[in-house]
Amino acid sequence: MNIKADKTVDARGSSCPGPLLEAKKAIGGVNIGQVIEILSNDEGSKKDIPAWAAKIGHECIGVEEGDEYDKIYVKRLK
Repeated sequence: MNIKADKTVDARGSSCPGPLLEAKKAIGGVNIGQVIEILSNDEGSKKDIPAWAAKIGHECIGVEEGDEYDKIYVKRLK
């Protein structure tokens, strides 16, 4: 997966709901059409962040699973 993020949020070491709260804060700091990348080693983030993005009206454009942590990409749509 080769997605260019406009902003990276490092939420590694933070347990639920930390990564989601960080994503909520970060999405307001990018322009419409830009992408945030959330780094998280909390298992729930892979479900929680895409669900939040869909509910709010943004798009989760990918989840890249890694050995140490996952990268979750959300595109701001509004």
